[in-house]
Amino acid sequence: MTDLLDIRDVVVEYPSKGFRKPPFKALKGVSIDIRPGETVGLVGESGSGKTTLGRAVLGLAPVTGGQILYKGRDIAHLNRGQRRGLANEIQVVFQDPYTSLNPSLTIERILAEPLTAQGVASKEASQRVHALLDQVHLPSDAAGRLPREFSGGQRQRIAIARALALEPELIVCDEPVSALDLSTQARVMDLFMEIQNRTGVAYLFVSHDLTVVRHLSHRVAVMYRGEIVEWGEGDQVTSRPQHPYTQRLLFAAPVPDPDRQRERREQRRQLLDAQAAADVAA
Repeated sequence: MTDLLDIRDVVVEYPSKGFRKPPFKALKGVSIDIRPGETVGLVGESGSGKTTLGRAVLGLAPVTGGQILYKGRDIAHLNRGQRRGLANEIQVVFQDPYTSLNPSLTIERILAEPLTAQGVASKEASQRVHALLDQVHLPSDAAGRLPREFSGGQRQRIAIARALALEPELIVCDEPVSALDLSTQARVMDLFMEIQNRTGVAYLFVSHDLTVVRHLSHRVAVMYRGEIVEWGEGDQVTSRPQHPYTQRLLFAAPVPDPDRQRERREQRRQLLDAQAAADVAA
């Protein structure tokens, strides 16, 4: 199967503060691929570079090396106009839906904006807005309300509907459930899978939580300090990880059994001590 997205040896650098200091490398030659209709989970702790990779795909981070091939076309260095032309194929769902939704606009106007920008007539746009609300299981009367009138989980459904408006082939999901409570997380993740089964959309799903990634992903890439340290089938990486860093992420995930939880904390502490010793030796 031909890859939908092929990320090859991507490097992202940011200028460092201070005279003659070398640039900071946020990504150090990262390579992953995404197939049509697939979910690739990208997992790592804060500062690992996972969000930077998602931003690079969206054209929001400076790619200084490597290629980002979308359907065989390198999109790493597109200008603003060229990037707008990709809006109907690549979309994004951010972590905080409230800050990404204009608080002064009704939900209908928020969802209609990307449609009218692509030349869709207002009557057709309104019909499609109501269809989108139905897809994400929100009532049709939601169209006339403001973002502040909805719960966090409902606002994330609105953000998902907006991402779906142009029928994209790839959605970058940047920690889309991390701000939600556990029961709402589960419902939103089920919605992501339902939409994928119905539309065939592919996801790059960015998360710090290995449990969330396990629930959704066909394949999983684990990032640590700007590099991929483990990459493979979702069940293998999330249940039987080989790299010590992935094992630490697994042991950090809570379990309901208190004895098992204490055991996992001890295993994680031992891995942290071993990593600290290795860093000192290096």
